[in-house]
Amino acid sequence: MLRLAGARLLDDRDYPAVRAALAADPVSSCMVSARVEAAGLDPWRLGGELWAADGRPGRSTRFQGLCFAGPNLIPLRGNASALRSFADRALRRQRTCSSLVGPAEQVLGLWDELQSEWGPAREVRGDQPLMALDGNPLVKADPRVRAVRPDELDRYLPAAVAMFIEEVGVDPRSGDGGASYRARVSELIATGRAFARFEDGEVVFKAEIGAMSAGVGQIQGVWVHPERRSGGLGTAGTAAVVNRLVHGLGRTASLYVNAFNAPALAAYRRIGFQQVGQYATVLF
Repeated sequence: MLRLAGARLLDDRDYPAVRAALAADPVSSCMVSARVEAAGLDPWRLGGELWAADGRPGRSTRFQGLCFAGPNLIPLRGNASALRSFADRALRRQRTCSSLVGPAEQVLGLWDELQSEWGPAREVRGDQPLMALDGNPLVKADPRVRAVRPDELDRYLPAAVAMFIEEVGVDPRSGDGGASYRARVSELIATGRAFARFEDGEVVFKAEIGAMSAGVGQIQGVWVHPERRSGGLGTAGTAAVVNRLVHGLGRTASLYVNAFNAPALAAYRRIGFQQVGQYATVLF
């Protein structure tokens, strides 16, 4: 049995129990559920590891603590003891994740355990309302927002880069000249999960479905061209993506937003999103 400081590496014997745990809160767990549904629990296929703070392999149990460790570290549930066990395991290796993200109580609790070794953080966003909508948007959707075509990648990419810099505070092209970010955006376009409104060949609104599980799609990267803001493009454009998720793909639409971004929060509420939880993000 693989154990380290109380945190156990899950494997395919744990799949039924993991699916049950993720289904208990499908909106909060969307990012991890999407990976598990597509790849199972094998770390190589999953692109990371899933840890539990308790439970035995193959045993149907309600995990007291559950954490995904991959490009992001995502603690989905766990009390103080569970979070300490996740921190102990994380600290046995070099940090490779770009952020901690997930339910605020778990993210901030885990960061308390990690910050003496991994800190200081570049930024801690401790209040991010997690919102969901599973019906019709309350505003008219923009009919000109559509899925981006693969041959439009070069026209779409500058808007995606601008959004990333504005939202995250770093240039996604740093390090490898943008190859990995371009590949990620290309994948979103190829799978029909990147949406935009083009005017004269330029993107004036964009958004993506960043993660999509069997029941939930998480909207990310909402952006409006700086010269076109405050004109309703963001609200109507996001409503169009909601329609695609709810009516086209049969999913609940979800997103999370910084509480300090009052205009975005107000726009999502106008669309009909309701807060269902609270996220937090620690950026490195």
